[in-house]
Amino acid sequence: MRSVIRDPLVHAERRHMASQKRKLRPRRLRFDLHKAMFVLPNLFTVSSIFCGFYAMLLTSGTPGPVQFYRASLAVFFGIFFDMADGRVARMTRTQSEFGVQLDSLADVITFGVAPAVIVHKWGLAHLGLPGMVAAFVYMSCGAMRLARFNVLASRSPGTKKYFVGLPIPLAAGVLVSLVMFHQTTFGAAVTRESHIFILVLVLAYLMISNIRYRSFKDVHVGAKSVAVLLLVLGIFGVLALRVQPTFAVFCFFCAYISVGLIEELVIFARRRDAATPSPPPPGPTPSAG
Repeated sequence: MRSVIRDPLVHAERRHMASQKRKLRPRRLRFDLHKAMFVLPNLFTVSSIFCGFYAMLLTSGTPGPVQFYRASLAVFFGIFFDMADGRVARMTRTQSEFGVQLDSLADVITFGVAPAVIVHKWGLAHLGLPGMVAAFVYMSCGAMRLARFNVLASRSPGTKKYFVGLPIPLAAGVLVSLVMFHQTTFGAAVTRESHIFILVLVLAYLMISNIRYRSFKDVHVGAKSVAVLLLVLGIFGVLALRVQPTFAVFCFFCAYISVGLIEELVIFARRRDAATPSPPPPGPTPSAG
């Protein structure tokens, strides 16, 4: 039998050539379901951004009643996508810091910039500089509200029972539902710009205030919650049939704001009074002598 003598240099060269051939071969694409699930909630967030962008495109130039209605409707679709992205992330367990920051940026665009542009074109443009300032204040307060929300969420993560300050999607819902109701009912220019001016500033203040609003994330399905839901749907249906569906939506957002104000003035005020220690009873006055 012959003994095979291998040259180490030749063997190393053959191994190098084989590795180069493997690198040149086209790699097979593997579908990673876990990574794809992380993309899903972000797609909803990007869809919300598109709704805000589309709303601003519709109101550019000299918009009419149809453009105002479609732009406001686009913001409503943005609210739907904003509600869906968080739920999809929790269902698929794909929450991430990237998704949190992207969601905040989307909210600034869709519920801050877009409603400010819509309401300025619709009811504040004739006021000149004060109208522009009011729209800017609304947008700025919305951005500050989102920044505060991110800071509070990083300090105490978990499900929150209350929001501190009016959530910006609900503030945007008040404005765009009012625009939709006005366009479907009157279809003319706004005659009371001062009322719109005050409403925009009030919503801006509520967003940066310390007033707490329920998140309804701790609500459990039961007889009481189902009864309340049926009552709300009944009232909504009556208003939609008797007046306008857009008016019912506007009343829904205003009712949410009113409930938060009532709770702040009644329930939380009582809790603060109960937590405040009562002053000690006055002791006997020392006699002089």
